[in-house]
Amino acid sequence: MAPMYKLLLIILTTMMMNSCDGHKAPIQPPVVRPATQAGRFYESDALRLSEEVDSLLALHAKSDTTNHVAAIIVPHAGYYFSGNVAASAYARLNPQHPYKRIFMLGPSHHEWLNGASVDSETDYYATPLGDVEVDRQTAQRLIEADSVFAFREEAHNREHCLEVQLPFLQRRFANAEAGVPPIVPIIISTNDYDKLKRMARVLKPYLNDENLFIISSDFSHYPSYRDACEIDARTGEAVASGDPEKFIATIEANARSGKRNLATSACGEFPIITLLLMLDKGYDVRHIMYQNSGDADDSDHSRVVGYHAFEVVRKQSAEEAFKLSETDRQKLKEIALSSISKALEGKIDTPDVKVLAKTHPTLAKRCGAFVSLHKHGQLRGCIGHFGEDYPLCEIVAEMARSAAFEDPRFMPLRKTELDDVDIEISVLTPMRRIKSLDEFQLHRHGIYIRKGMNSGTYLPQVADEVNWSKEEFVSHCSRDKAGLGWDGWRDAELYVYEAIVF
Repeated sequence: MAPMYKLLLIILTTMMMNSCDGHKAPIQPPVVRPATQAGRFYESDALRLSEEVDSLLALHAKSDTTNHVAAIIVPHAGYYFSGNVAASAYARLNPQHPYKRIFMLGPSHHEWLNGASVDSETDYYATPLGDVEVDRQTAQRLIEADSVFAFREEAHNREHCLEVQLPFLQRRFANAEAGVPPIVPIIISTNDYDKLKRMARVLKPYLNDENLFIISSDFSHYPSYRDACEIDARTGEAVASGDPEKFIATIEANARSGKRNLATSACGEFPIITLLLMLDKGYDVRHIMYQNSGDADDSDHSRVVGYHAFEVVRKQSAEEAFKLSETDRQKLKEIALSSISKALEGKIDTPDVKVLAKTHPTLAKRCGAFVSLHKHGQLRGCIGHFGEDYPLCEIVAEMARSAAFEDPRFMPLRKTELDDVDIEISVLTPMRRIKSLDEFQLHRHGIYIRKGMNSGTYLPQVADEVNWSKEEFVSHCSRDKAGLGWDGWRDAELYVYEAIVF
């Protein structure tokens, strides 16, 4: 063997042995974006920063929280000027809600992108309070979904509009079990409406209860205090309308208004448009608070900046809005037991709906219900009424009697058995028609199928007893309950509801 070949063989053998010995490439340290605005827009000392943010949030401690906040619009100026307005929105977030990630959309103050930059290369954003994780996987998915998204490092390096939001998140979610959810930082810089629509189209599937969107924007820049109040009122009304076309028209009208020193009506105009393009009739935009810099510093009202806070709340469906209190449930149990007891004495006990409506208004609502009787853990009768034609209290009374005496599978209940019977009630929330199985949630929703004279239903708990997919669940109901065949549901009316079982 030639000497050169021997040398190459030795080198290759050595490399292979090294790799087998466990030598690995060095682990790269995480990429951390530093807190470039600490000491400028907010405190650089962790303790003072925590105290500052907590004191701002405390101003709104009595604010209502909800699990249905889909987005907030908050300012990004120095905390001295806009922190109170920002806190008014953050205080409305439920820190125990299990958000998977937070999409943060803001404008570019330094770079023109003619698109959007998604930070898919950074692992953490730092603040004096610690590091916030970046959801790089989701960021990369956005980039792969449409070329309107890319990563431009220069768009994020000096930008303050997203960074100043992080301490609010860190303090608001300080007691949450998982801490601050991972963020997806997005800087939007384009006035191309088609591109904004493309962004909205990609982001819209993420607009659900699993995610939160934070839109960072100040409003009027540099008019007088009086002019700012006027301009910002119009802009705020346009945002609250949820109509992107109205918002754009208002921005343009403000620009033509001739207000002195008005540089912009909203520096986050493009992120706001993107959010509004994502919304549909299932969301409400609610105004929370307005101030401008003149409210914090009254020494100069000749040039101010305006700050709004908004929340976007997902509307509750009919089944979500229907609630039964513990006293409501106890009252229904009493009605069911009384109905059976009176029937054993040969009497019909009918609840007084008008009286109950004053003390338990939910029991006067029209909805369906099932009543099940169990004796020593075994089913002893079950009858239900599926419809919304009678008050709930009347339905429960009647179904209790029917379950006790009219279920053809069992002999009528005897008086001696009454003390051994447990009553279970399943109240069916108001039905909601759906257009697609995408709106049906297995284990949560019951399905009701109707076509012509044929109809059938499966209660939500049926899914707990079988191992069917969503489509199999509906197909079985179509064939076995509605008599429409396996695929008959595809051109039938579909409704969903929930069952409150107690």
